[in-house]
Amino acid sequence: MSSTTAPSVSTTASLRRRSLGILAAVAACVAIWLVGAFGGADYAVRSPGQAVMVVNLVPVVVVSLAAALLGWAALALLERFTGRSATTIWFSLVVAATLLSFAPLLQVDATAGAKIALGAMHLTVPVVLVSQLPENDH
Repeated sequence: MSSTTAPSVSTTASLRRRSLGILAAVAACVAIWLVGAFGGADYAVRSPGQAVMVVNLVPVVVVSLAAALLGWAALALLERFTGRSATTIWFSLVVAATLLSFAPLLQVDATAGAKIALGAMHLTVPVVLVSQLPENDH
């Protein structure tokens, strides 16, 4: 009689893949910002009732990193407490959060180039996270 066990995903490999996914999400947002800036996008945005704010690289890095880490934390908590349905629940949360992230973008006054670049960043973080964070065996 032989016993077989399902191969377990290496914790180190998973941590490495997920960390690289976080870095890739941030790097992609920085790349989008740079392409927009070199292409002449004016990142000055005005929210209703607020002063003009210029979106430079610092908020791009901080917000994309915070969003990516929050996504990872949510997935890790769901994996711990919901088991195999974690990825499905997490994906639903990612879709909802992505859609909600567009509400402020639709309300600001900005150039078309800025809105396109910022919108691309709003899509880039979740796309990278969905492709890199969940385990492949779920």
